[in-house]
Amino acid sequence: MDRYVRVANLTRGTSIADRCRVASSLRERTVGLLATPSLEPGSGLLIERTQSIHMFFMRYPIDVIFCDRQSRVTRTVASLRPWRVVWWARGARDCVELPAGALAASRTVAGDQLEIDPAS
Repeated sequence: MDRYVRVANLTRGTSIADRCRVASSLRERTVGLLATPSLEPGSGLLIERTQSIHMFFMRYPIDVIFCDRQSRVTRTVASLRPWRVVWWARGARDCVELPAGALAASRTVAGDQLEIDPAS
């Protein structure tokens, strides 16, 4: 059964994703967003325990947030296009993949404090 969380930016007082699926198993982390035709606004994928991602075989660009154990943003990547790689996000523990434009809409930047709670 899929697990979902809500991601908010406490620093900016903005919502990042109301329904973000959690990928914690090896299979969930490997498949990621490959099986999705697109990401709806307010949705996303939280990949636990990763400091890098690839966009091989993806069909659409995404925004990416890397955060540390305390949910502090360590790096952001806006509009990461298919067939690109983020090799290493220093200090990151987890990664949140979002629809392109979500970073600008939430004004999220490195150093911001996130809140990640179970979605209702």
